[in-house]
Amino acid sequence: MGIRSRWLLSRAKHPSLAGHPRLAKVLARLVPYYEYGGERFFSSDGAPPDVAERRRTAFDRLAKQLGARAPETIRATEMLAPDVSDLQFTGRYRVPFQYSRFVRQHLKAAAFVTESSGVLLKDLDGNTSYDLTGSYGVNVFGYDFYKECIDAGAARMRALGPVLGAYHPLVTENVRALKSISGLDEVSFHMSGTEAVMQAVRLARYHTGKSYLVRFAGAYHGWWDDVQPGVGTPGKVSDVYTLREMDDRSLEVLRTRHDIACVLVNPLQALHTNCSAPADGTLVTSDRAAGVDRAGYTAWLEKLRDVCDRRSIPLIFDEVFVGFRIAYGGAQEYFRVRADMVTYGKTLGGGLPVGVLCGRSALMKRFRDDRPTDVCFARGTFNSHPYVMGAMHEFLQRTNTPSTRACYEHADRVWNERCSALNARLGAERLPVRVANLSSIWTVWYAKPSRYNWMFQFYLRAQGLALSWVGTGRLIFSHDYTDEDVREVAERFVAAAKTMKEDGWWWHQPSLTNESIRRQVLREMFRAAVTLQTSRWDRTARRASDRAANGGTASRHETDP
Repeated sequence: MGIRSRWLLSRAKHPSLAGHPRLAKVLARLVPYYEYGGERFFSSDGAPPDVAERRRTAFDRLAKQLGARAPETIRATEMLAPDVSDLQFTGRYRVPFQYSRFVRQHLKAAAFVTESSGVLLKDLDGNTSYDLTGSYGVNVFGYDFYKECIDAGAARMRALGPVLGAYHPLVTENVRALKSISGLDEVSFHMSGTEAVMQAVRLARYHTGKSYLVRFAGAYHGWWDDVQPGVGTPGKVSDVYTLREMDDRSLEVLRTRHDIACVLVNPLQALHTNCSAPADGTLVTSDRAAGVDRAGYTAWLEKLRDVCDRRSIPLIFDEVFVGFRIAYGGAQEYFRVRADMVTYGKTLGGGLPVGVLCGRSALMKRFRDDRPTDVCFARGTFNSHPYVMGAMHEFLQRTNTPSTRACYEHADRVWNERCSALNARLGAERLPVRVANLSSIWTVWYAKPSRYNWMFQFYLRAQGLALSWVGTGRLIFSHDYTDEDVREVAERFVAAAKTMKEDGWWWHQPSLTNESIRRQVLREMFRAAVTLQTSRWDRTARRASDRAANGGTASRHETDP
C-alpha cells in the first residue's frame, strides 16, 4: 500500500472509536473493572448530599415498585438466568458497568411474557405493557398480523410437513414477489439476516476477486467477524475498511483503491450516522446524537452509487432492519437509490426466522462455466423451510394490498408528527429529554449533561412501557399503533420523565459538561488500573517471598545431619 493510499484511508476513518475498531478492541482490553456502591453510586456526578439522599430514597421506592409489580416474572427470570448466557449478558449491560452490580441487586429485570394482544404484552403476573421492543425490528404490522401469517402459512404446509431440500410450490410465488419488490434478478433464502449478509459479501468477493469489504462507522450488519471487526469479536479481522459515512473522503478511497470487493450500507444509520447502535449500557454522558436528514442521506447514497458504478464495486444494502418498515420497497424506494444486492430478514418471515438475499444475476451465480471446480459454496439445512416459506407467502400477500400500500404513503408524515408532538410536550414541561425517529424507529436523546440518563429506562418500565435490553436506545413501534395508543405512551413517557427529574437524577451544575464527565471517567479508569496493577505486584511479591521462605526451610532440612 503506497503512502498516498494510506493517507487517504487514514483521512476517511471516523475519529471516534467506531471508526477505529482495532484500536477500540485494544482499549477495551485495558479498561479495568471498578464499581460504585453506597454513597458513590448516588453522587458520582458530584451531587451534594441532599440530592444524593433524594436519589437514594427514589431508588429504593422504584426498586420496591418494580419488585411488587411483577414478583413471579422476576422470580422466573432469576431462576433461568444462571442457565442462559443471553440473560446473563443482557442483565449485566443494561447500564454502564460502574453501576451494574448495584442495579442488578436492586432493580430487578423481568424477561418473561405470556401473551400479546394488539400493542400490549402480558407478563406472568398479568401486567400489561405497551410494547416498544418491536421484537428487535420483526414486529412491523402488529403481533396479531404475524399470528395470522404463521397460522395460515402452517395450514398451507401441513400436508408437506418439514420436508427439507425440495421446494414447495409457494417458493415460486415468494421469489416472484421478492424480485418485483427488490427490482433484482435472483433470490437466495437463509435462516437469519446475518447469514444473508454473509452470503452477499462472500459472493461479492468471489465475483470481483478482491477481498476488502467497506463498511461505515457504527453500522451493524450481524454478529459475524467480518462486519463486526471491533469490540465483541475475539479474532483478528484484516480485510475490512471502516470509513466515515456521508463524507467525501470516503468516496475518494473508493475512487482510488483497487482491493475493494463491495460496499455495505445499513440505511438505519441515517438516524445516527457514524454512531454505533445506541444502548443505555454505554450511556456514560449525554452526547447521544440522533436525527434524520433524508435529503442529505439520499444525496450521499446517490454519490456512493455513482462511485460504485464507475469503479465496478458492488453496492449492498443491508435492509434486514428497515426492509418493509420505512417503505414497501424498503430503503431503495425510500431513498430512491438502487443497490446491486439487498438483504432482508426479521419481518419478512411473517414471524418466523428468515434471511433473504436478492441480487443481480452476475453477482448471485455460485460457479464459473469455464472453471468448474471454482465455486462459491453456500447452503443451509433449514434454508427454504416449508413453514417459513408459508408464513412468508402470507406476509407478502397481505402487505401487497391497496390498504397496506396506502398506509406506507402516509407513514413518514404520521410518525414524524407523533415524534414532534411528544417533543413539544417534553419541551413545554422543561424536561431534558427528546426523541428522534426514522419512521417508527425511535431513539431517546438527552439535552443536558448527566451521568444518570440510563436510569430513565427503569422509570419507563415502571410506567408500563416494555423496552428491550438496550433501554432507551431503541423504541420500536409497530404500525398498528393508533393515535390513541401513541398518546397513551406519550403520557406515560412524560410522567416517567417528570418523576425522574423530581427524584434528582437530572440535577445539574454549570461545571458538569459531557467533556468533564468523560475526563472524570478516564481518571477513574486510570486510578482503577493503577490500583489493579499495584495489587498484582503485591501478590507477585508475596508469592516470591513465600517461595523464598519455603525454599530456605527446605534447604536447611536437606543439610541437617
